Formats: sequence, C-alpha cells, structure tokens
Amino acid sequence: MPRSTILVTATLALLAGRGAAAMTLTSSDIRPNGPIPAAQIYPRCGGQNVSPQLSWSGAPARTKSLVLTMIDLDVRPALWSHWIVVDLPPSASGLARGVKQLPGGAAAVAGNFGDAAYDGPCPPNGTGVHRYQFTIWAVPTATTVIAPDAKASDIGPRLSRSALDKASLTGWVKR
Repeated sequence: MPRSTILVTATLALLAGRGAAAMTLTSSDIRPNGPIPAAQIYPRCGGQNVSPQLSWSGAPARTKSLVLTMIDLDVRPALWSHWIVVDLPPSASGLARGVKQLPGGAAAVAGNFGDAAYDGPCPPNGTGVHRYQFTIWAVPTATTVIAPDAKASDIGPRLSRSALDKASLTGWVKR
C-alpha cells in the first residue's frame, strides 16, 4: 500500500474516532451566560424555585449513567452546590421544567442548602453577580455516590477524573 494511502487511511480513522458529537446542554429557560429567570430563583430571594427545563445530547456510547450538578461558581472559598442528581439513565435526554419525578432510578443528593432537591439561586445581597453552572456528566458506571455533605469545590474535580464527557450551561443572578 502506498505511503499516502496509509496516511489518508490513518487520518480518516482518527477523524472517525472523533466523529461523535461532543455533549451539549441547553435550556429553554436559561440562555448561555444569560440571566436566570425569577421562576428558577430560590423563594427567599423572590423566586418560585422551579427547576429549569434542561436538554442534553451527545453522551458517549460507553456511558452507563449521567450526573447533573448545579454549582454557584462565585461562593468562596468552596463554591456552593444547589442541585445534584445522580444515576440518570444514559437514555435520558433532559428534565422538564419543575420536574418532580426523576427518570429511571435517578436520585437527588442533598446540596449545600441541605435539601435533596432543586434549590435555586439566592446569592447574598450586595455580593454582585453570581454565576450558576449546570453540568451534565457522562460517567462509565451505573451508580455514582456523592455524599450529602460533599464540598461543591470537590464534586467537579471528582467527576472530572471519571467522566467520559461533560457539557455545561452557565447563567447568572445579581443581588
């Protein structure tokens, strides 16, 4: 086989391996890097605490489950977890606005508010803009254990070590 044919074949094989689209995460409620609507904000801060609609796609074929996190990136020193959902089935492609029943064996883990449920943004008055990052993680195990008292600053790095892929969507709230 001529050297140029081998090179072209190898290049095509490499590109084919990358052919799967990267994961995406979108919401009909939150625009990328846009403000988070009042409906999604925690009641103590004037909202209705309704979880946003989220849709995702592109999980790698080896995905055994998905994990969803919502983290306030601007709480220091350790960030703040608002929503953690583990063991979402790999066939799931999103969550409806105000979801009450999680799909197929998924479970919410208590975040920093202490609730095993969605807790919307509620930055302290006078702290400026807070960014809230929703991330969907594709993991190679059917079960993911995250302790209810896990520090938000530890969750992302821990999942990054095992995740096959991830996608994020960030919105903000200013008080």
